[in-house]
Amino acid sequence: MPHPVDIHVGKQLRMRRVILGLSQEAIGKSIGITFQQVQKYERGINRMGSSRLFELSKYLTVPVSYFFEGLDSAARISPGGVAEETSPFEHEKMSSRETLELIRAYYRISDPNVRSRVGELIKSLAEGVPVQ
Repeated sequence: MPHPVDIHVGKQLRMRRVILGLSQEAIGKSIGITFQQVQKYERGINRMGSSRLFELSKYLTVPVSYFFEGLDSAARISPGGVAEETSPFEHEKMSSRETLELIRAYYRISDPNVRSRVGELIKSLAEGVPVQ
């Protein structure tokens, strides 16, 4: 069974890959592994070593710490060192394809004023809508 930390790191990898519009094959070729290996990393099935995290961080233009962002809220580490999922709800919503495509489209808006107005529109539409 995959460790929750490996699952979290894999979700971060997938989220960044989708935001950048990259395929698993492109990432694999860039660091010398197969797309199947990238799939296993994204699912947390295979654990990434520090050198692999370093290679991925350079290719994806993020610090290594990016892969661990939000880990405190996604998993609680017990005194014995075992991680337990606490609330995957928010991370699952943030890493959905729909959310990532929306973020990518938002940042493709080159005019900062238009981007700001779109953000305000979304916020106003969401007011009063209950969180599910």
